[in-house]
Amino acid sequence: MKKNKRDITKTYSTTQIVTKLRRLADGLEAGKSFSVQIAGERVRVPRGARLSIEHERGKAEEEIEFQLSWNAE
Repeated sequence: MKKNKRDITKTYSTTQIVTKLRRLADGLEAGKSFSVQIAGERVRVPRGARLSIEHERGKAEEEIEFQLSWNAE
């Protein structure tokens, strides 16, 4: 099945983000894949996904992004 390109940013409540981060941490710690729903689409993050943290600083704003990447199937 071919997947459509997708590039979105979705804002969630603190409670929702904490839940997603906790599931991420549990999956990473256990060395397992996990799924996360983002803007109505469930995405499977495979075991062994690459992790990075990005920090951007501008004149009026700073941003930290926790990124997970993997090769498309």
